[in-house]
Amino acid sequence: MARGQARARILHKFADLVDQHVEELAALDTVDAGKLFQMGKLVDIPGGANLLRYYAGAADKIHGETLKMARPLHGYTLKEPVGVVGHIVPWNYPTTMFFFKVSPALAAGCTMVVKPAEQTPLSALFYAHLAKEAGIPDGVLNVVPGFGPTAGAAMASHMDIDKISFTGSTEVGRLVMQAAALSNLKPVSLELGGKSPIIVFDDADVDMAVSLVNMATYTNKGEICVAGTRIYVQEGIYDAFVNKSVELAKKSVVGDPFNPNVHQGPQVDKNQYEKVLKYIDVGKSEGATLLTGGKACSDKGYYIEPAIFTDVKA
Repeated sequence: MARGQARARILHKFADLVDQHVEELAALDTVDAGKLFQMGKLVDIPGGANLLRYYAGAADKIHGETLKMARPLHGYTLKEPVGVVGHIVPWNYPTTMFFFKVSPALAAGCTMVVKPAEQTPLSALFYAHLAKEAGIPDGVLNVVPGFGPTAGAAMASHMDIDKISFTGSTEVGRLVMQAAALSNLKPVSLELGGKSPIIVFDDADVDMAVSLVNMATYTNKGEICVAGTRIYVQEGIYDAFVNKSVELAKKSVVGDPFNPNVHQGPQVDKNQYEKVLKYIDVGKSEGATLLTGGKACSDKGYYIEPAIFTDVKA
């Protein structure tokens, strides 16, 4: 059997094993990250298995090309695995980002070292166990839990890692790129933070727009790199939009992420919790009007009410 087909079969088996352990995997991401258990079962974990299947389909379709030359020469491209890849995974989507990085690398025939975020290592370790059961040879998929300044920095500067894929903050992305440049000039793929604007015009369906903006802003308790947290609304529907947004945010149930009636779990850890509360204080001190939410919900745990500001300065 051709190597690509063999890799495809293993990736399909890996995906089947992920499907068989949906409950345990969703529970691990809920315990680690405060993600909604129902969302993990319905979206994140099955989505990871689907990513594996997608790239399983690509594993035997990596072809070189023969090139037509202007002179009597023969020219062709040969696509080969880049070598050892270092994957640094963020804490907000531990499963989705694990498979975004690992699946194409496995399909291409790379070996890899994966460093999950220190806040959320459990599902990555379970995936390493399932990878072994699926028939991925020892030493191909290696999961190394650890902290960014130690384990992550060691990967970015390692002379035997041939490529780095990092998802996280812009600040750390700069450090990763610098370490890669100062070591073996390894290529780097970065997906960094953003502040994504949403623009709502007068002719929009207000109820639909409010619902979409609420989802874009508070999905995964706002811990998402494309959270729609800057909203520009045209004057004609501004008041109606704001009133309905406040109404909807007030209905949001914040609490135990294992409870199916809860809309929003806790922030991932104490640092993130304090950072969010600090930004809410900054909003107030800069003169923005807090229309709803923004308070800690409980003496125990990192729960914060959804907050909406108006009169915000640029």
